[in-house]
Amino acid sequence: MTVSFEHQVAIVTGAGNGLGRSHALALAARGARVVVNDFGGQRDGTGGSSQAAQDVVAEIEAAGGTAIAHGANVADYAQVSDMVSHAMQQWGRVDILINNAGILRDKSFSKMDIADFAAVMDVHVMGTVNCTKAVWDIMREQNYGRILVTTSSSGLYGNFGQSNYGAAKMAVIGLMNTLVLEGAKHNIRVNALAPTAGTRMTADLLPADIFAMLTTESVTAGALTLCSAEAPNRMILCAGVGGYATARIVETEGIFLPETEQNPETVAAHFNDIQDPHGQHELTNGGKQGEKFLAKAMAYVQSQQRQ
Repeated sequence: MTVSFEHQVAIVTGAGNGLGRSHALALAARGARVVVNDFGGQRDGTGGSSQAAQDVVAEIEAAGGTAIAHGANVADYAQVSDMVSHAMQQWGRVDILINNAGILRDKSFSKMDIADFAAVMDVHVMGTVNCTKAVWDIMREQNYGRILVTTSSSGLYGNFGQSNYGAAKMAVIGLMNTLVLEGAKHNIRVNALAPTAGTRMTADLLPADIFAMLTTESVTAGALTLCSAEAPNRMILCAGVGGYATARIVETEGIFLPETEQNPETVAAHFNDIQDPHGQHELTNGGKQGEKFLAKAMAYVQSQQRQ
């Protein structure tokens, strides 16, 4: 099956450099009309210039594709709304949104200024919220949408010096989980990409030979799969250096303790049973956890009544 984006419109945020640029070029090469969004700031989010986005548009057009540039700051909903309005005026629909824009302000938590924490949260979390909110009703009305959020291994597993970035990258997973439920009946599928790539975000963090292996193209191959008509739903796809895997949030089957044993000593004594991975599985919504525990409680009550 050939993945094509003919007649579709895609918005890619942070598309002036790195992964966003790679995503935008690949979408355009496969037929999409692309809004190349980039605020043009530095890696820490300061500054701003439209040149990077315009350069990507020129590259797309030189290859025979169609694109427009927009310099919206994703953390500003008014600017994001203007960007989406431009896409609708130009092409009348939005089929794909790739939330890629981000900044880094790394420091250990003890040394991190609260403003640096807030700035990273604002771009990654509220930037994703703003862009998704701006296209949500459009996708609902056209009964089609593919949305990609960008998470990170730093959020899924932690990384020293990135408490702000890690918190933001895990927050977008929580957003995805609920949007999956709310968008399903409108054929809106929402997935997450956890990339490992050599970009300006990681350029000074890795040795040159390792950096060269971390191509953006290998990550983009995964990103486009998650944006296609046959995309899965609620997948966290990890991609980098040609490797692909999925990350999953699972819950163990756990145990039930009767009221007389519900104390910290007994809970601690049963940690091995509580953590036993046998039977662990993904939950489709938050209510399933409560249902499981209630079922265990009811089974216990019934067993006592039979005695």
